[in-house]
Amino acid sequence: MGVATAPSGPASDSDRIGPGRAHWLRVGRETADDLATDAVAREQAGKAPLDEVARLREAGLLTLLVPHESGGGGADWTTAYAVIREIAAADGAIGQLLGCHYFLSWSARLFAEPALAAQVERRSAAEQWCWGGGLARQELPLTLSRKAGGHVLDGRQSYATGVLVADRLAVRAERADTGEPLAVVVDAAHPGVRIDGDADTFGQRLAAGGSVEFDAVPVAAEDVLGSLSADEDMLSPLAALASPVGRLLSVQLLLGMAEGVLAEAREYSRVGHSPWHPDRPARPPQDPQALTVYGELTVLAHSASALAAQARDAVHGGLARGEDLTYDEYAEISVLVAMAEAAASRAAQESTTRALDIVGTRSASSRLGFDRFWRNARTHTLYEPAAHRLRDVGDYFLNGAHPPFVLPV
Repeated sequence: MGVATAPSGPASDSDRIGPGRAHWLRVGRETADDLATDAVAREQAGKAPLDEVARLREAGLLTLLVPHESGGGGADWTTAYAVIREIAAADGAIGQLLGCHYFLSWSARLFAEPALAAQVERRSAAEQWCWGGGLARQELPLTLSRKAGGHVLDGRQSYATGVLVADRLAVRAERADTGEPLAVVVDAAHPGVRIDGDADTFGQRLAAGGSVEFDAVPVAAEDVLGSLSADEDMLSPLAALASPVGRLLSVQLLLGMAEGVLAEAREYSRVGHSPWHPDRPARPPQDPQALTVYGELTVLAHSASALAAQARDAVHGGLARGEDLTYDEYAEISVLVAMAEAAASRAAQESTTRALDIVGTRSASSRLGFDRFWRNARTHTLYEPAAHRLRDVGDYFLNGAHPPFVLPV
């Protein structure tokens, strides 16, 4: 595949001004280490992650992708993906929450006019907004009706990430008169917005997911970011990149979970006990069966990571091409991301399941919390099934069909 690659020219102003990549990677690791210390207890308590969002905000991670001149961290997606992976290795649910925030808070750059996108990002950085919601298609769409001076939003979104802690919601709504799908921003505190923490999932319990009802919520013109139509006459190749950009977040999330469970299982095997529960002995580190499983899972994780790196570079190159990007190039990038998704999904499911076999019967102890990795990975893969991506890859390989414009759940 002749996918677009990142340019080798000088760094942009946002790369040269303010903290660089090394700083944000260090902040991501430190925040992940902080989250790891009480990950089991927090996951079992299942409370809305207000404290966790406060930790992300204090670390400066909520504004990571906002340009430095607009009050943000000035980082690019390559850095954001690495941070998500670090966080997900410690706490998959918070990794999902942060990844959703990044995608939704950044989406104005692709769907809105530049002046409006800059205005949204400046306010988001100044007020330290946490974003939740979702732009994926749903069976019963939200409806945006025209009223004097703007629009009103009505309907129910059955599941959305981050809504229990969000300051702003970005959602998909269809115009009542034309049916055109639009990306809309709503203040989560508006009286017409009712949020229910009714997701009750067995995994990703701290992703602050739930349903949202909108009852005649006013939407000003500047709160309509732009069209989400998949029609190539309306959707530019650059805007279509929102699909692989968002789905690559899923890849990093899954890889983080796989790497996180393997790291904890390895520590358990090496020292004979959990780092958080030294009273629990583990299987000897020279057990041939355990060594074989570790080898197989390491190969899976590294193979998926290599594909993810190719997909990341292709996405970065596509974004760098900007309006010069073609639909054929978009298709190649999207297929690479789909391949990485399938590989990461398998790596996460295999690792989080078989790590329990390595640890043995002690992995059934809720005190150790090994089960949270399996529950988190399995919940995520139910919402983002790899079978859909494999069909896209097969159709492209066999028929040259462009993958559909599908935004992440």
